[in-house]
Amino acid sequence: METSRNVTYLRNAWYVAALSSEVSTEGLFARTLLNTPVLIYRTQNGSPVAMLDRCPHRFVPLSMGMRAGDDVVCKYHGLKFDCSGVCNHNPHGNGHIPRAARVRTFPLVERYGFVWIWPGDAPADESILPDVSPLTAGHPNGVGFTYMHRKTYYELITDNVMDLSHVDHLHGEIISTRGQLTPQVPQVKETDSTVATRWEWKQTPPIFILNQFLPEPMAEARHFVEVKFMAPTTVQLQIGATQDDQAALDLADCVGQYDLHTTTPETDGTTHYFFATRRNHLVEDADYNAAKIKGMHDAFVDEDGPYVDAQYVNIGNADLLSLNPVLLSSDVGAVRARRILRSVIAEEVRGSQADAADTRAVERV
Repeated sequence: METSRNVTYLRNAWYVAALSSEVSTEGLFARTLLNTPVLIYRTQNGSPVAMLDRCPHRFVPLSMGMRAGDDVVCKYHGLKFDCSGVCNHNPHGNGHIPRAARVRTFPLVERYGFVWIWPGDAPADESILPDVSPLTAGHPNGVGFTYMHRKTYYELITDNVMDLSHVDHLHGEIISTRGQLTPQVPQVKETDSTVATRWEWKQTPPIFILNQFLPEPMAEARHFVEVKFMAPTTVQLQIGATQDDQAALDLADCVGQYDLHTTTPETDGTTHYFFATRRNHLVEDADYNAAKIKGMHDAFVDEDGPYVDAQYVNIGNADLLSLNPVLLSSDVGAVRARRILRSVIAEEVRGSQADAADTRAVERV
């Protein structure tokens, strides 16, 4: 029986709000995150700030206002707010500032080339920020970042990355895996909050994004790819190739790259998709770096993107697994990722309900 999805997000978690490069020390940047309008900007010393993009007076977006140093001025009636969200200037009457004249702010952490936001009510916990430090390990021309906006539900993008057998069927020659992934049952490693799937194979010629950096570009090579999901929305991908029969299949011994796929829901049917890639070859070439990130961006926009968008058109707000989809051996990672996410969301909801019950009990005393 089809189950309508009442969308519930994991809120006490870190999500990417923006690429670091998207937020400048001038002007105001607005983005809807988890159905919440958010204003982001940098103070003059470069520190990022996030607050609810809504003036508490007439509820117009503060992003329609203007900067006054590190403060934000609502242009509708002139109220000014500091970067902690507190109104510090009221031009009306005797200048009295109502106690309620404040805007909610959100904790931010800037790391790994992203600005991360904590949308929940619990104290922000930096210890659970996803560790994607490989992005920062190396020459600045060896890493690229990009952003895509998709008209789909964020879990469908996670599904797409967790099941890489689609590469055999959907993608073009540049990242062709010569049909080697589909026959395999991927290896799986799982914890309470993560699941990783891995494929190993040989192909001739090697995958074209890597073959030119191997000793014999058109000869057989051993390959591996591993994807790891971390709740709520982060997927790390490693892919490499080698023509050394004694080499380990990892990035230390292969020509390869580390990719990050992470999404942040915008609304229940639209998603912010952030992507980064760091390679271990030709790392100082800025022109190659620009071409590399453009090629990977275009591959998703032109090839994967239309399919995950079309899925959402057909599925709508139904829970995918409630539709009894045909499940294939390659679905194991995606299905387990969904179950992990359901589990941590349910745990958070139970905690919130218990806290609310405790509060009501105290109020009755």
